Amino acid sequence: MNTAGHPEATAHRGLELTPFRGLRYDPDRVGSLAAVTSPPYDVVVRPDGLLHLESADPHNIVRLILPQAATPEARHEQAARTLRRWLADGVLATDPEPGLYVYEQRADDGLLQRGIIGALRVSDPAERVVLPHEDVMPHVVADRAALMRATWTNLEPLLLTYRGDDTTSATTALVERTSEQPPLLATTTEDGYRHRLWSVTDPDAVARVRGELARHQALIADGHHRWATYRTLRAEHPSPSPWDDGLVLLVDTVRYPLRVRAIHRLLHDLPVQDAIAALDGHFQVRRLETPLAESLETLAKAADAGNAFLLAGDGAFHLVDRPEPGLLARTVPTDRPEAWRTLDATVLHTTLLAHVWHIPDDSAAHVSYIHDTAATVEKAERDGGTAVLMHPVREEVVRDLARQGVTMPRKSTSFGPKPASGLVLRTLDA
Repeated sequence: MNTAGHPEATAHRGLELTPFRGLRYDPDRVGSLAAVTSPPYDVVVRPDGLLHLESADPHNIVRLILPQAATPEARHEQAARTLRRWLADGVLATDPEPGLYVYEQRADDGLLQRGIIGALRVSDPAERVVLPHEDVMPHVVADRAALMRATWTNLEPLLLTYRGDDTTSATTALVERTSEQPPLLATTTEDGYRHRLWSVTDPDAVARVRGELARHQALIADGHHRWATYRTLRAEHPSPSPWDDGLVLLVDTVRYPLRVRAIHRLLHDLPVQDAIAALDGHFQVRRLETPLAESLETLAKAADAGNAFLLAGDGAFHLVDRPEPGLLARTVPTDRPEAWRTLDATVLHTTLLAHVWHIPDDSAAHVSYIHDTAATVEKAERDGGTAVLMHPVREEVVRDLARQGVTMPRKSTSFGPKPASGLVLRTLDA
């Protein structure tokens, strides 16, 4: 998202990326680097997934990003104690020199993603430097902020994207050149992704990258709640302070396009048949006699023509589409662009949840947000709830709305691949 030539380009300082001394696992003190990594905190939503990660290695990063205790205060203090113990034992150690980190992810299906990890200046929304595209839940921001206060550490990087061009040629060259060198670390996680990390400490190289990125803005691809947390904590500490910056991964999506996937909903207290009954007269509902993969293909075709969802939880899949126009006119706010009003997530939250099913969407007691499609269906069937399977939003729609300053309903998209948590942390007292 290049700001060069845009009217707002002179109104802000652009992306300000600063090198930092990364906090990393000592490979000699852990079973393996793969065993101590985790997906981002909000992807680890299933208790069995949490237990699996905890049992993979006693030092798995999930013990810091998702500590387990009876109260929030106890959880945060437990994470702080765990971090202090790991630092004292040398399980985690700070790199000797500050640097920017080149990070690479590969998969057997041909995916290749490279980007730069650094400490990014936390900016205000009015500056239009970092563009959000989704709303956040205040209680999640409050919890993440309390965890960061307790640990005094950025535990995992956000995923931000920018649109590279001829003004970022030195940055592009640095990333490519660095990836040809022996890495600081290399590991393959159980999902099959291969990860490599390098540190760039040369002052001239760092200065060139910083100068080029200062002419650009970025889109938050993953980490809206953590970015809101950064802003909360920066506001609490008079500048200059370590809280002026936050840990991010910046990816040039011209060179490395991200994949966009949907985030599904699990409605805990609504059985599928009750959900379907409430749709009578409002949406068309059709039972599909096909397995998950084929049902998702049917959903994709229906989504091309308008709003469409798949319901699951009773052993079958039900296509929900063709909403009654009058219902949408009564329930979808008209003060946003057409692209926002026609989003599946908008119709789900403003029409289905709020007016048809009468389910509040601001509490995990009522709605869970799950990235894994099969896991959403399995949990709905096991618990007697309703899985609402979504079709992903096109990236260009996300960017267009973000440029207009319009945020989508929370958890509308899942950009990936997401950076693995545990490869590099940023402590604020280094």
